[in-house]
Amino acid sequence: MSVRPDLVECWVFRVPADRSEPEILLLRRAPGRIFAGLWQCVTGGIEPGERVPQAALREVEEETGLSGDEIDAVFDLDQTAWFYDEGADALVSSAVFAVRVRPDAVPRPSHEHDDARWVAAAEAPRIAVWPAYEESIRRIVERLLDPDLARWFELSRDGRRLAR
Repeated sequence: MSVRPDLVECWVFRVPADRSEPEILLLRRAPGRIFAGLWQCVTGGIEPGERVPQAALREVEEETGLSGDEIDAVFDLDQTAWFYDEGADALVSSAVFAVRVRPDAVPRPSHEHDDARWVAAAEAPRIAVWPAYEESIRRIVERLLDPDLARWFELSRDGRRLAR
């Protein structure tokens, strides 16, 4: 039995040119939206007929303006998250991805967010409060910064696993 997630989450990160600690892009939800003021990663729905990893890339472009050659690599974090949605009164699932962008990438937040900032990976879990977010950041730091490990998580732009 296969199950399609309800949402995608995509963590945008960069490694500064001096190879210091990686930075995580956090977006603050705009006033007038549910969870206004919450710092989060890119999050959004999946369109009919859209492959799940491609939904993550589309959402990154829509919510941050980052795309094309600004993106160095795309990764499947081998992570899903389930949470209770009080509006639907149901459990909702998300598939979690990450993209590494160039060190000089500058996000251009959409109307859904009123701020965006790069945060040191060690500080990000304190600001992005959900426990699943902490796990995603840990996976980025422990797996995606090591080229020998990262290759197993890397995807092509059309969502196909590169290492087989």
